[in-house]
Amino acid sequence: MTDPIADYLTRLRNAIKAGHRVVEVPASKMKKEITKILFEQGYILNYKFVENNTPSGAIKIALKYDPVDKVNAIKALGRVSRPGLRQYTGYKEMPRVLNGLGIAIISTSQGVMTNKEAKERKIGGEVLCYVY
Repeated sequence: MTDPIADYLTRLRNAIKAGHRVVEVPASKMKKEITKILFEQGYILNYKFVENNTPSGAIKIALKYDPVDKVNAIKALGRVSRPGLRQYTGYKEMPRVLNGLGIAIISTSQGVMTNKEAKERKIGGEVLCYVY
């Protein structure tokens, strides 16, 4: 697999389209940080890091749906920076997703964070994905 983050996002997208409540994905440090950000921003209901017989383990993610009309909290997940074409940004040119309603997940020298947090800290980095 050449792009594990794209695989992670695709598994989430497929689970949302199929209407699943829980999705399990292989774990890595980057995926764990992205999952924590999605939970803190309210896009997923809960998550759990599972240690199984693989070296890095797995992540179980409980997807968040509206109780009335069963619409998922995540409308779209988009990969921005790819292994063949990296996308970097400075803090002055930080991307705004859906005019501030969505988030961009940025990998910086101080860890993985949202575009708003990176702009406050005045650091740039690699734009991993957009979520709204």
